[in-house]
Amino acid sequence: MEQLTDLKEILHSKRANIYYLDKCRVMQKDGRVLYLTEEESENQYWNIPIANTTCILLGTGTSITQAAVRMLAQAGVLIGFSGSGGTPLIAANEIEWLSPQSEYRPTEYVQAWMSFWFEEDKRLKVAKQFQLWRIEYMQKIWSKDKDLNLEGFQADEQLLKQFRLKIDKATTVNKLLTDEMALTKSLYRISANNTKTENFTRQHQSTDIANDFLNHGNYLAYGLAATTLWVLGIPHGFAVMHGKTRRGALVFDVADLIKDTLILPWAFICAKEGATEQEFRQQCLQNFTKHKALDFMFDSVKQICAEADQL
Repeated sequence: MEQLTDLKEILHSKRANIYYLDKCRVMQKDGRVLYLTEEESENQYWNIPIANTTCILLGTGTSITQAAVRMLAQAGVLIGFSGSGGTPLIAANEIEWLSPQSEYRPTEYVQAWMSFWFEEDKRLKVAKQFQLWRIEYMQKIWSKDKDLNLEGFQADEQLLKQFRLKIDKATTVNKLLTDEMALTKSLYRISANNTKTENFTRQHQSTDIANDFLNHGNYLAYGLAATTLWVLGIPHGFAVMHGKTRRGALVFDVADLIKDTLILPWAFICAKEGATEQEFRQQCLQNFTKHKALDFMFDSVKQICAEADQL
């Protein structure tokens, strides 16, 4: 029987799997974490490669055993409870993750983060840096991703230049948030035009498949962000941008680094193509791996911490 100590450790930034499970039972069996699906003719067991998994979303109709939670925690896998389609049952502007209990995570990152966090002007500087990295990442990915290019997606240099100027001029986090919302609305409009999606309006209480995919994909990005912060030992409450409006908001700040680049366009493309929820999710996970989204999140947060004394 394979013991957990026999697992080859894979760095969280290199892990490839995020799972969304519904209508199943998650359990531990013979030193492995499995999920059981009940079919009319027979029950089937499927293995979860926990050493290569960042987080698991448990949707409707799921249950999990204490032994499975223990193994997932030992492997450093975050667990989230959600509704159907990967969208949490709790309020749409909150997110809850069950973090593994570990006393051996590094302390250097949270100490560096807290060294600037209590000063409003420094939080604003970090928020601005996150937004700059966000649009630089979009420019990089949208300029070289052939699949996106075939769908008409190219970085709008004029739009991003204008946003960069607004970032520089923003004197408060609220102003930065307002400018960021305007940018995202423009990106929705570009995506809708490219995919010929008529009368699109962003609704978090989704009303169509594009909104469903946006909700689902965003929560996958939140899973990556939550994993990044847990590994580095930085509590989710110490946000630099969304903190006044959202609980656990640092998850949203970090997820913003990649959401518009990797989730937003594919939500519209997959909706246009009539993709299933599973097909869309698989597309998102491929994009995360292809464009090293988790590496980017880790590198960004670690760079802020490394340069905290220079803010």
